[in-house]
Amino acid sequence: MIEDQIKTKLSSIVGKENVIDSQAGRLVYSYDATPNYQSMPDLVIAPRNTKEIAEIVNVCRDEKIPIIPRGSGTNLCAGTVPTEGGIVLLFKNMNQILEVDEENLTVTVQPGVITQDMIREVEKKGLFYPPDPSSMKISTIGGNINENSGGLRGLKYGVTADYVMALEAVLPNGDIIRTGGKLAKDVAGYNLTQLLVGSEGTLAIITEATLKLIPIPETKQTMLALYQSMDAAARTVSEIISAKIIPATLEFLDQPTLKAVEDFAKIGLPTDVEAVLLIEQDGPHEIVAHDMKKMADICTKEGAVSVKIAETEVEALALTEARRSALSALARLKPTTILEDATVPRSEIANMVKAINEIAKKHNVTICTFGHAGDGNLHPTCPTDVRDKEEMKRVDAAFADIFAKAIELGGTITGEHGVGMMKAPFLEWKLGTEGILIMRAIKQSFDPHNIMNPGKIFAKETRKRLVVSR
Repeated sequence: MIEDQIKTKLSSIVGKENVIDSQAGRLVYSYDATPNYQSMPDLVIAPRNTKEIAEIVNVCRDEKIPIIPRGSGTNLCAGTVPTEGGIVLLFKNMNQILEVDEENLTVTVQPGVITQDMIREVEKKGLFYPPDPSSMKISTIGGNINENSGGLRGLKYGVTADYVMALEAVLPNGDIIRTGGKLAKDVAGYNLTQLLVGSEGTLAIITEATLKLIPIPETKQTMLALYQSMDAAARTVSEIISAKIIPATLEFLDQPTLKAVEDFAKIGLPTDVEAVLLIEQDGPHEIVAHDMKKMADICTKEGAVSVKIAETEVEALALTEARRSALSALARLKPTTILEDATVPRSEIANMVKAINEIAKKHNVTICTFGHAGDGNLHPTCPTDVRDKEEMKRVDAAFADIFAKAIELGGTITGEHGVGMMKAPFLEWKLGTEGILIMRAIKQSFDPHNIMNPGKIFAKETRKRLVVSR
């Protein structure tokens, strides 16, 4: 519990109107989008500027009070759950686009800016910010940076880290630092900018970001390919990349996901096929036309039963939005929806999907799979009910098997969701003891009192490794 005199001191920094102390108000920030994780904060504060954040950190450092930076709470790894109480830091008052620099192709923003709002603003100037997490309508840039968010365009354009050029941040000792800059080249010392990206709020509080922009693509086209075999869909993915074509989007949905999406979106998607590939290409007209024809030919050659290119922008948008609605669609099936992200090399997609189906059968749970086929980032998703304790044990065991299988196939336990609390017990499976020790040393160097988002990334106990046969 935070003593009353400390609350008074914090209120004097930001103003009483920017402090939430009621139980009902704090309850809203006791959980995020991750099912089955909840812990009450002692206080919720919405600072107005970097100086106020530094002053808050100074108080928390002296009093050893945990601080949990929080965007919109859309993360799926329990990354913003206040596991040890303390202060949840909101950025609703720091939500300005500070500059769009058309000469240097950058945009500078505060952490509370909504991702889609920023994308729309830069597009007005003929510029393009590619990272597009499915939650971009409500997720914030600060949250995207903390989790190193990906998205549908990750295959061609990369993830958030590939666009972060400079940061302003408050360290756990209250110091304010600036890293990077509007530079095409900068190799002066350690790359502190990239160290903070994806650190999940455990090293510093990001208060400003300068992001790289590129010219907006001239045009884009969208195609839907239908398959009666997941193997055929997976072969198509490999063949497209082997043909030296890198599409902007290369997504897939299995049949259970497809049925849920069509029931939700009602755009006329066929539900009698085993797998669907959603393919999008952007760029100059001639290149897009060439690539779409070549990819359509590959789809047909590899066994697609239907290949259709969207004829209008409205039709193309409907297909893309249907894919983005996969989580919402599956969330209608049962009270609880657990969406994960195991990632494997592209060549192992079919093997991984097959393994997921076998694991679901083994543990008697329902798992639907969709994801970013082009970069091997799969989203096995389990509709369940957190109130059914026995089933939840089976769900937990199933996902442990899935993570183990992903690593066995040369993959990882998370491609874009982050570690947070949910994946922390499995991180050593991927990094090994030595890797964990190095990361702990970095954390200790930044945050010796462990006040920055404690309880994330580093598990108290590693899960016992489960051996999964092929």
